[in-house]
Amino acid sequence: MELFFKMPSKEAKKAMSNASLELGNRFSGNEYKKNAEDSIKEVTGHEYARVLGSGNAAIMAAMSTMKGPVMIPDQGGWSGFRKISEFYGLKLVYLPTEMGVISLEMLEEQIKIKSPESLFITSFAGYMAEQPVKGIYEICEDNGVILVEDASGSVGDPQKKLACGDHSHILVASTGSPKMVNVGNGGFISTSDQGMFNDRSFILKALQGSPVTCAGLVEEIKGTPESLVKTIKACEFIKKEIKSALHPEKRGINIAIRHDEPKSVARLLRNKLKVNGGGMITTCPRYDRINQPAICLEVKNLDVHCLKKEKLRGIVDIVNNTI
Repeated sequence: MELFFKMPSKEAKKAMSNASLELGNRFSGNEYKKNAEDSIKEVTGHEYARVLGSGNAAIMAAMSTMKGPVMIPDQGGWSGFRKISEFYGLKLVYLPTEMGVISLEMLEEQIKIKSPESLFITSFAGYMAEQPVKGIYEICEDNGVILVEDASGSVGDPQKKLACGDHSHILVASTGSPKMVNVGNGGFISTSDQGMFNDRSFILKALQGSPVTCAGLVEEIKGTPESLVKTIKACEFIKKEIKSALHPEKRGINIAIRHDEPKSVARLLRNKLKVNGGGMITTCPRYDRINQPAICLEVKNLDVHCLKKEKLRGIVDIVNNTI
């Protein structure tokens, strides 16, 4: 069975190639930047956007004027949350979760106890399970907490539950490989609070992305709704067929499977599920996924053409015969 790692679309590659030939042309560079920002604003619903050098650069910009404490989930978040808060010397507090998924009751309780200035979450806990972002936002709004949603895995959600400006004070995202907006590098930040951008104007300029990244983003972002829906549906299919998959009822773009010996099983699966250009098997415990022994099938890493039912059936059969 032949599987392929997710790569930028032909349209994005062509746009990036053309933009690279115009490097140094300030007028063209500004046009690429404006077009990219307009595309981000359209898909997120936020009023302001900037293309930056990476997803971590977007997190760095979001935290740059914060005083703390910064609250993050106890698992299923992004390691950059911890590293960047430590870089700034911000106090970090952890929110207990249900295998990465935030309970609204627990959030309300913990905000009162720990008094965070901000809460940083990912749209999908460990890419596995959708967070109740609207409810999280409402609690944060009521308590004066800034909600920052890392939407790297959810840009283009047609249900508007994730990566939606109505439900997050700040959205950040990576556009590196193999994210939903898959340009191979870069990231973005968006908000509807002009003051937040004014406060961060210097670092936003220092961390800005290139015109080449901007050109690719404009093309790549067009396909995100279709790519996201197909990836979610592929995970739904696999979860139904693998009984030990975690969060079976929740939308997600990868799958975690409990196993007492994940490393040895992962080696077997990597030999059987070879992905041209990359891989799709990772192991836990791991903060970015889940803090218990498990194997992860990173379905989000696969080209959408690999998400047809016959390919998914082949993946299921290999996994069930191996674990």
